[in-house]
Amino acid sequence: MKRCPPAIAVLIVASCSARAQALSPLFPSSQGKPGALGVPLQIIVLLTVLTIVPAAIMSITPFLRISIVLHFLRQALGTQSTPSNQVLIGLALFLSLLIIQPIYTDVYSKAWQPLERGEITTQQAMDEAARPVRTFMLRFAREKDISLFLQVTHTPPPPRASELTMTVLIPAYIISELRAGFQIGAVLFIPFLVIDLVVASVTLSIGMIQLPPVMVSAPFKVLLFVLVDGWNLVIGSLVRSFYQ
Repeated sequence: MKRCPPAIAVLIVASCSARAQALSPLFPSSQGKPGALGVPLQIIVLLTVLTIVPAAIMSITPFLRISIVLHFLRQALGTQSTPSNQVLIGLALFLSLLIIQPIYTDVYSKAWQPLERGEITTQQAMDEAARPVRTFMLRFAREKDISLFLQVTHTPPPPRASELTMTVLIPAYIISELRAGFQIGAVLFIPFLVIDLVVASVTLSIGMIQLPPVMVSAPFKVLLFVLVDGWNLVIGSLVRSFYQ
């Protein structure tokens, strides 16, 4: 059976395409050329690039929006550290892998496999891997945010959106996802805020000043969340938001 690389390896190829283009002169195809780096220096440069891979993967995948919404949900419930950070991060990671499965398949078939067979060069594999990732980010990056980074970098708008550089598209996608995550989090807060207000009004009206309203409202918020099958609703809405 042919070995299939892990999803994380394919994502590394895709997320580092822009970085690889900048470093490609440091990795010549033939040894002995003037200015060519030796193997130890190449390893050092590669390890330096790999240090940014976790942040890149968390930023250019659905992990960003999902993790923000889950943390907002925990704060709205007022359950402090339940679920724990490990559980929320694990859930966000596996949901992200589920959503980007088609992108992973596309990158694997068009970039990784031809590279393993020696049909294309490393630079060509990077370019092929960047295409589906660019298409995914273009679906969710707002035009206003893209225009902002085009102005910041003094880059003329390309004739087609597919020709946007990663240095412009990635930050535009990140702030667009931050905005979407905060919007969903604000909507999640509203029903739980209503419960807090009602409980605070009742406790103050009957003179229960020494008992914090948060302690009284917490069981009601958890009960409401369980009765409406909140996890199913929140996760289902999150996942469907990436397929619209």
